[in-house]
Amino acid sequence: MYYQVVSFNYKKCDLSIREKLAFKDDDARRAMLDRLVGFDFVYEAFIISTCNRIEVVAATRDNFATFHAILGLFSQSSGISFYELEAVAQRVDDEEAIRHLFSVVSSLDSLVIGESQITGQVKDAFRLSYENGTAGRKLNRIISYAVKCAAEVRNATQISENPISIASVAVAQAAQIMGDNLAGMTGVVVGAGDMGKLAAKHLLRAGCDVVLLGRDMEKVQQIANELGENVKVDSMDNLPKYINRYRLLFTATSSPDPVITREMVEERDLKRLWFDMAIPRDIEEIKLEQLRIFRIDDLKHISADNHALRQEQALKASEIVERYKEEFYLWLRTLSVEPVIKGVRLQVEDAIDTELKRAIRKGFVPAEAEENMRKMARQMFNRFLHIPTVRMRESSRKKDGVTGIDAFGNFFDLDMSHVNFKQYKKEHHKKGYQA
Repeated sequence: MYYQVVSFNYKKCDLSIREKLAFKDDDARRAMLDRLVGFDFVYEAFIISTCNRIEVVAATRDNFATFHAILGLFSQSSGISFYELEAVAQRVDDEEAIRHLFSVVSSLDSLVIGESQITGQVKDAFRLSYENGTAGRKLNRIISYAVKCAAEVRNATQISENPISIASVAVAQAAQIMGDNLAGMTGVVVGAGDMGKLAAKHLLRAGCDVVLLGRDMEKVQQIANELGENVKVDSMDNLPKYINRYRLLFTATSSPDPVITREMVEERDLKRLWFDMAIPRDIEEIKLEQLRIFRIDDLKHISADNHALRQEQALKASEIVERYKEEFYLWLRTLSVEPVIKGVRLQVEDAIDTELKRAIRKGFVPAEAEENMRKMARQMFNRFLHIPTVRMRESSRKKDGVTGIDAFGNFFDLDMSHVNFKQYKKEHHKKGYQA
């Protein structure tokens, strides 16, 4: 068996393509999973689908065939050509697939490194496929290790404590000034570009309602529909009303001139925090006692400090991911050897029983000596199999030792397809292990 991840993510795949690949609902995702595992070379699969990535995680008999099947199915569902998808897809197999998935679940591959939502999103993706009958034991092994890995990354590093995008820094700074509690407040976001959309997302995650203002009302409404029911929209014409009503303001327009001038601002007994994330600036220089304005340079400074810390923590997190990947494969390699050893011993028991009955039937051994003869035969075989068994377990701990395990199983014609691996407590893998 092999593992494969095929990823269409923000690093290589444009938003316009990801939108076409996205699933309109869970039923559409289930339909894709059913078609995928319908191929005889795909054992199990689940699909991660977020705003930044669509990833297919599969346990396969043939990675080459699986990759092309995935591209073909997504081409049919999206209307994008096979070759265009091939150009933007990231394919990783076996050990690289495990490392990639552990990094994704640990939020090391996220647009905003350290964001906490991805772990839950991956668990939900697996659960949907498990309940659909298209994922099971083979992929559950990965999820178990991936979640443990993500937990250690969070506990052993500060990678989730300091956001690094300008928008996330602005929202985090607002939360810090407001006592780490934005829930129930309303944040006004001016500008419907990428930065404004990201600011709105972070405000929603912090528990805020959002008023999104823009010039292109059709675009603004479309973004609001994507973000959810807690986002209201309005035209830039009504900007003065909102900046004098609410305490939190985030601007990120492409205007060459300030969109907020001193004449628009009323003096009120209201502590206001404004974050200007635009270049050139969106907000004029305004001096009011109850108004505090953060400019892009202020946010960049905070972001740079956090990014330096995060880069250091990311190195430490990557080492944790690598260790968990190695531990996972060690577990899977051991998982391969234990049923082989047990299978050989079961064959020995069958051979002893068959030959002992034959010997009694032909009169070579008296019936009353059967139990003693059985004990002696077992002791002889145990002595004979002791060194091979020790060598097999030692070999299972080496990356190149699985070839010997496979050969041993083939020599004895062992069928492992129906083995219940939960009974083995010391259990691991290789590129193409028997399971």
